[in-house]
Amino acid sequence: MAEGILLVVTLVIGFVGFVFGIVLNHFWPLFINIKLGHVPKGTFGWPLLGETLSFLKPHPSNSIGNFLQEHCSRYGKVFKSHLFFSPTVVSCDQDLNYFILQNEDKLFQCSYPKPIHGILGKVSLLVAVGDTHKRLRNVSLSLISTIKSKPEFINDVEKSAIQILQSWKNKKQVSFWEESRKFSFNVIVKQVLGLTPEDPQSATILQDFLAFMRGLISLPLYIPGTPYARAVQARSRISSTVKAIIEERRRRNDGGSCCSDDSKRNDFLEILLCVDTLSEDEKVSFVLDSLLGGYETTSLLMAMVVFFVGQSQVALDQLKVEHHNVRSMKKKKELLNWEDYKKMDFTQKVINEALRYGNVVKFVHRKALKDVKFRDYVIPAGWKVLPVFSAVHLDPSVHANALQFNPWRWESDEQICKKLTPFGGGSRCCPGFELAKVEVAFFLHHLVQKYRWDVEEGEQPIAYPYVEFQRGLTIRLHQIST
Repeated sequence: MAEGILLVVTLVIGFVGFVFGIVLNHFWPLFINIKLGHVPKGTFGWPLLGETLSFLKPHPSNSIGNFLQEHCSRYGKVFKSHLFFSPTVVSCDQDLNYFILQNEDKLFQCSYPKPIHGILGKVSLLVAVGDTHKRLRNVSLSLISTIKSKPEFINDVEKSAIQILQSWKNKKQVSFWEESRKFSFNVIVKQVLGLTPEDPQSATILQDFLAFMRGLISLPLYIPGTPYARAVQARSRISSTVKAIIEERRRRNDGGSCCSDDSKRNDFLEILLCVDTLSEDEKVSFVLDSLLGGYETTSLLMAMVVFFVGQSQVALDQLKVEHHNVRSMKKKKELLNWEDYKKMDFTQKVINEALRYGNVVKFVHRKALKDVKFRDYVIPAGWKVLPVFSAVHLDPSVHANALQFNPWRWESDEQICKKLTPFGGGSRCCPGFELAKVEVAFFLHHLVQKYRWDVEEGEQPIAYPYVEFQRGLTIRLHQIST
């Protein structure tokens, strides 16, 4: 009897101690004393969870959401919170965001939650830091520069756009969210792996990649059957498929010798095989990163442009004039080139405005490497830092009439690097952003000359914080007589 009571008492004391430890660990950072200045105002919310659930609450992506609205009104554009199991400074301030991005690996470092590493892998360019990131990024920039200069890339993009639009023949409406994903996947799998949509491996990779994407934005619990667990397994399968393609390519290239013969394929993988500074795992991870960036971000940007332009007849009319002028300088059925892309000035403004107003990426994860003083407050060493891009993009003190879609605001490029950061900034700016813009511009070139469209009522891009069109962005098509 006495032993039973003692056991119960021990368990109760242990449980109380455990709970006390969680509470103490959660609130202890509130009491740190920093000589350089004061930590920004704010609240930590509940123990363990903090304010994470409120921060991630879905809202239209062309708004900052109730959480940021309430906290900025109460504490200012820079405030403290407890997010993703860490004490955090949240920045909705243009100057601080720019300061954070420009001081990568000096004062701040990329710091995504560990479960993300479990899906992306330890050598992913998206989560790598320090010298590893610099080495991977240099390879990425070199690859993209090589691909961008090749007419094959430009031609493949345009041919894929034409193919998608031809499939709309006799259709009254389409789910554009699905169509944009189909287009971006066809382009990226061709450019990275040299596969066409008809290749059996393309279908296998796409199926696994969809599971990979769903897990990337799910609750990080590795329990069999959960989206997170399926994503980890899908990544493993994609890695095996990519390794098999690499081995097959090496055999085709006479035992792995690197050949510059123009008759060889000109995709990322062919060039990657010639890079001696990357390990086998890094090459596989590089392919996955390229698929991720080229698929999800590009398709979402394209959907944003179609969504906003579909509600702005003036913008659509000016796009039509610009692309008609570009086409009038070409022979019949002549494909576009890089010089044509550079002539699409208003198209660039439309893309920039869709990025600003739609907010493909809401925020990024950083960590302070040391106590950082900025203005009259301090960001303590070890704290997570979240620069919120959407807050600056929708800030009326930065952008006049910020809650209106207005491509003409980009007539001036004054401080554009501070005002518009959809692809990040500094040394971690997305290396493939120009390729994404090319794909959107070339798709628009043919779309605006063949169709006008209406967006179905009730459609809206929602931030989860990843952005999605809940209804699939259904658009009604009206073919333009030629």
